[in-house]
Amino acid sequence: MAALLNDYRRRAEDISTSASPLVEAIAGLVRGGKRLRAVLAWWGWRGAGGAADDHRIVDAAVGLELFQAAALIHDDILDRSDTRRGAPSIHRAFATGHRQAGWRQDPEHFGTSAAILTGDLCLALSEEVFANAADSTGSPPAGRSMFNQMRFEVMAGQYLDVLDEVEVPGQDPAEALVRARTVLRYKSARYSVVHPLNLGGALADPNGAPLAHYEAFSVPLGEAFQLQDDLLGVFGDPEVTGKPAGDDLREGKRTELVAHALSLLAPHQVRELEDSLGDPDLTSGAVARLQVLLEECGARGRVEDEVSALGERALGALEAMPVDDRVRDGLARLAHRILRQNR
Repeated sequence: MAALLNDYRRRAEDISTSASPLVEAIAGLVRGGKRLRAVLAWWGWRGAGGAADDHRIVDAAVGLELFQAAALIHDDILDRSDTRRGAPSIHRAFATGHRQAGWRQDPEHFGTSAAILTGDLCLALSEEVFANAADSTGSPPAGRSMFNQMRFEVMAGQYLDVLDEVEVPGQDPAEALVRARTVLRYKSARYSVVHPLNLGGALADPNGAPLAHYEAFSVPLGEAFQLQDDLLGVFGDPEVTGKPAGDDLREGKRTELVAHALSLLAPHQVRELEDSLGDPDLTSGAVARLQVLLEECGARGRVEDEVSALGERALGALEAMPVDDRVRDGLARLAHRILRQNR
């Protein structure tokens, strides 16, 4: 990934030295992260008979990591997030650069514009790298089709997430729960866990990869992964998450945590929650008050119980997966790491 981005940095500088920050912003962002999608793709490849030292799955994994980076850049713009992994988000960093340079016009608009272009470039690079990797395998159509489906699902899920922040409150709690799971599944869970594992398998052998078994494991694991992330978005330690405590409340995220609360809180507490969601000026005291409400009503406990149940389903499916013990052990280690993250 570093070699690829160094090459593109040189290409940008050939156009103009002023263009290199586009690539440098991507390079800075991808230095961090868990490499979850890359590792899952590699295990999917191994489970379908792919060789451990084959460079093609590494190239494909780079495409997945760049896709993740593009999603993060755009997600931070949509959510107006100031930070990412403990550092300024890309649009905030560009805005700060504008102010420090003393340039004309609005620094915030410049920051957003530059970040959109950076995210677009990152998305295009992910497609280029993955397509080249897929074309070098024996099953480019299967790999490309899955990658295209993943990209479409993420865009649709992101839109539903944005829509849920602005629709009129008062949604039936049962309907809110279904909608929250739909957003969770398509915005994050499938592209974080399900698609990477499947893509690795399909690139190695589209006919021999145990995709049904992969999904029996990866679907519940991906949903547990995102439910935990939703809990961190409200209750997480900023030192661990790299974001302010309660950021999801300020952004108005209608997660399953919120959906459960709508059915558990008293009517006046529901009004308090609805009035607070999406308020960017929520104080730390107001966030603490909402945290107490969400915990005492049992909403947090319900989500934690669901994470545990999904984790057990995933691990049970892994036991039945027709792969060799090395692959099963590797996926088990990864699953346990995901299921206990930041607990």
